[in-house]
Amino acid sequence: MTQLLDKPAPASPAKAPSTPAARTARRKALLHWIAVHSLGIAAALFFVLPFVFVVLTSLMNDQQALTRDLTPNTWEWGNYKKVFETPGFLVWWRNTLLYAGLGTVLTVVSSIPVAYALAKFRFRGRKLSLMLVISMMMLPPQVVVIPMYLFWAKQMDLSGTLWPLIIPMAFGDAFSIFLLRQFLLTIPNEYLDAAKVDGCGEFRTLMKVVLPMAKPGIAAIALFQFFAAWNDYFGPQIYASENPAAWTLSYGLESFKGAHHTDWNLTMAATVLVMAPVIAVFFFAQKAFVEGVTLTGVKG
Repeated sequence: MTQLLDKPAPASPAKAPSTPAARTARRKALLHWIAVHSLGIAAALFFVLPFVFVVLTSLMNDQQALTRDLTPNTWEWGNYKKVFETPGFLVWWRNTLLYAGLGTVLTVVSSIPVAYALAKFRFRGRKLSLMLVISMMMLPPQVVVIPMYLFWAKQMDLSGTLWPLIIPMAFGDAFSIFLLRQFLLTIPNEYLDAAKVDGCGEFRTLMKVVLPMAKPGIAAIALFQFFAAWNDYFGPQIYASENPAAWTLSYGLESFKGAHHTDWNLTMAATVLVMAPVIAVFFFAQKAFVEGVTLTGVKG
């Protein structure tokens, strides 16, 4: 017993010496990590620094905004109040929310049934219909602007309003239909067959089975449409330029810039107020947006 107690514990095995191959592999891994993160940081700075410059300039006074200073000497938060007090700015906000919000709802509601039919129905002319949708994606809007303007301005007498931009969204959008159709192709048909076996019709299957599973794709097309309408300058310039009461933020910002061409701090403050809602919407919905865009196009 004493001999067993006095027996020394076995020594732990010595750590194997590092081989040249292992050191080379660790060195390559370290260099790869530095290269990947350096590129990521550089890309992030490339996109973030202009926005930081705009924000800092918006907080300068009138004199400092004309200098080469990068940071404000005094933080002029009142610049944002001055922008809000500009005549017409709140009207531009209201018009932009109406255009982007209502237009997005109409686009999503009208695009879902078409995308569902192209993805899950088998009918004669299905490929031709898909080709027509793709061809509409390739058609620049500038090509049809003259006949569309003549129709809305002369025939419908809606010139000076945003309705010529909102009403067509109730008839679907080619890009939204194609993107959502690609996402719906990733939903297995077995779920739809099971719903039909349980007695669901096509409409109920769409509402109860397809839409809950297609939330990322719907979020993606909704965000695309919202961003496009929010930043649209060409459309309001064509139809609403003659009526300041129908201007949107994108078009009104150009007028604001012309009226304050020497007040760069106020111009930058107005720019921040125009960009802020879009950034906030994307920040809170980026997970669904990225998932929807990633999963589209898995099947042709």
